[in-house]
Amino acid sequence: MKNASENKTVSPLRAGLLCVCPKCGVGKLYTGFLTFKDKCSNCELDYGIFDAGDGPAPFIVMFLGLLIVGLALIVEVKFHPPLWLHFLLWFPSIVGGSLLLMRPAKALMVALQYHFKAEEGKLDH
Repeated sequence: MKNASENKTVSPLRAGLLCVCPKCGVGKLYTGFLTFKDKCSNCELDYGIFDAGDGPAPFIVMFLGLLIVGLALIVEVKFHPPLWLHFLLWFPSIVGGSLLLMRPAKALMVALQYHFKAEEGKLDH
């Protein structure tokens, strides 16, 4: 049986959704809620070379915006609830959905950077 650190074919999607190391698929990626560890505890991959930054945020905002606005429109047309009920329904959905999706989205961005060997752009002079 192969050691997990020898596995060269870790799926970026799997590594991102499980928030594990993109190289070995075993070590945890985060030390806090959105704070990356310095390196993998299993294969010693340096996580400092990756930059997820705010990259996933616009995608999460657009996805949740489409979903929540669509659901809010359906609820408004079918049930005509008061505005305070809309606030009670959709504000926690937006905040909770954003927090729920941010960790795997950042991990997916790191896994894709590793998989495609992404580097900071350089200009030739």
